[in-house]
Amino acid sequence: MTGQLIVPAQRGQVDSRAVPDRRLELERIFEDEHAFQRWYEVAARRLYAYLFGRCGGDPSLAEELTQQAFLQAVRHRDSYDGRSDPVTWLIAIGRNRLIDHLRREEREERRHLRLIVREISAPRSIESMRSRDERADILAVLRRLPAGQRAALILHHVDDLSVRDVASALHRSEGAVEALLSRGRARFREIYEEAERG
Repeated sequence: MTGQLIVPAQRGQVDSRAVPDRRLELERIFEDEHAFQRWYEVAARRLYAYLFGRCGGDPSLAEELTQQAFLQAVRHRDSYDGRSDPVTWLIAIGRNRLIDHLRREEREERRHLRLIVREISAPRSIESMRSRDERADILAVLRRLPAGQRAALILHHVDDLSVRDVASALHRSEGAVEALLSRGRARFREIYEEAERG
């Protein structure tokens, strides 16, 4: 012994001697086809299990995200800094792929909601109107409104959403939604009265 005191790393700290070893270990894995195959089998099972539960039990989505994470790991293996186990690093990549997927899914749902609002044919509260002609007139007036006003009116008055919820659904401020509702109601009355007169 040289008289040096070796102190184990504290929890949350990384032993600096381990970093180069882990990086070299991963480099060797990627350079050797058989080593990569063995690592892939272990890492893929762990990553898939991690993603499967977070994908709502959707096996095809978990498989797709697992493949995306491996592709990214292979392409960007030089970004591995060795501070964590290579499988932990891969799982972090998988988690980021999942987050990206969920963000895309949320954008798609919002876009789909906007399409539904634009294409709405006979909202619930309008169905209770006395005559079919009156319902048809109301729907015709709604179709003539600008899309933003129409969406705000339908979500607020037909679907009974609060101004805050309408603002969230349309990605606008509450003040902007209040303005859309005010202009939409005024324009609706104007077009409706015009149609009745004429």
